Amino acid sequence: MEPLVDQNSDPAAVPPLAGFTVGITAARRAEELGTMLERRGATVQHGPTLRIVPLADDTELLASTRALVARPPDITVATTGIGFRGWIEAAEGWGMGEDLLAALGSGTLLARGPKARGAIRASGLTDAWSPPSESSAEVLEYLLDAGVEGRRIAVQLHGEPLPDMVEALTLAGAEVVEVPVYRWVPPADLGPMDRLTDTVLAGGIDILAFTSAPAAASLLARAGERGVREELLTALRGPVLALCVGPVTAAPLEAVDVPTVQPQRSRLGAMVRALEAEAPARARRLPVAGHRLELRGHAVLVDGALRTVPPTGMALLRVLARRPGRVVSRAELLGTLPGGGDDEHAVETAVARLRAALGEPKLVQTVVKRGYRLALDPAAGPVPVGGHCVHGGAP
Repeated sequence: MEPLVDQNSDPAAVPPLAGFTVGITAARRAEELGTMLERRGATVQHGPTLRIVPLADDTELLASTRALVARPPDITVATTGIGFRGWIEAAEGWGMGEDLLAALGSGTLLARGPKARGAIRASGLTDAWSPPSESSAEVLEYLLDAGVEGRRIAVQLHGEPLPDMVEALTLAGAEVVEVPVYRWVPPADLGPMDRLTDTVLAGGIDILAFTSAPAAASLLARAGERGVREELLTALRGPVLALCVGPVTAAPLEAVDVPTVQPQRSRLGAMVRALEAEAPARARRLPVAGHRLELRGHAVLVDGALRTVPPTGMALLRVLARRPGRVVSRAELLGTLPGGGDDEHAVETAVARLRAALGEPKLVQTVVKRGYRLALDPAAGPVPVGGHCVHGGAP
């Protein structure tokens, strides 16, 4: 999905994410997230790494529901809106809907976040408390502080087990009934996920966005099956930014030493706003031939105006930007061109196209019989090292 940006427009109007390509791993709300990113100028590639399987016919869910109707819980924890609604709908399908609502309503209901709270209230029940952080860890802390010894607690799972919560509650003396309403499983079609991984490894993705922990775990597991897990981790630890909606989502990545960027609040909108601040700050900025050059992921800003550069041109520009002001030989530049070969005339053609895309031919200077260089302004002082292009390599 390619957002349209007028290169002749007012530089101040350049969207904050223009020039960056974001990979989306989400199964749910992917379209919503993609739309938010595209409105801010990003290019988006979607490769869902999991899918939700409802368990309306699952024996575990049926058994848990029957057990709670027979012996109502003192406390029920709803972790997701879609999961709580699915549970009630499944119970209605079994002819147990009213009985389940009565059982849950006889005790205290806690909601992990506003969507779970909305689902509780839509069912005609009332929640007693919800954590500001929308974190399962804060729900657990609240329960332990209140005391749970001798209490029967139903915990609606959200796609995968919550062993830490269940174990902590059990050790504190509670009787815990797990309610598996749906599960995350790999997508039926692995093609989009594999293509997303391949694009990351080829340097075509600047930011990889995660909205659930299972999505991150699934991506890494599939990469392991394909024998590219270490290469993917290297990319995520280096040029590719891992953007997570919150600490729970980030956990599988941080467990393997992948740094992440997260918003203060675990919301899609907050995550996109965090990226708006982070991505431009990572761009490489250089004073070149009397102009301000900013290398973003897959585009360049020249004096604040966005210039779309073809992939081959960006590859050349990244090599030149690693050593601004220094000459890079034609032979070295030739090695960056797709297909390789030994015809250095191909470099001349690629450089000509790069100059045309930049709109300022003097940015890339020919050094006769030696190669090419970015015409770094000598009077501009040391090149700043605070920012770097997401795919720009080392300064």
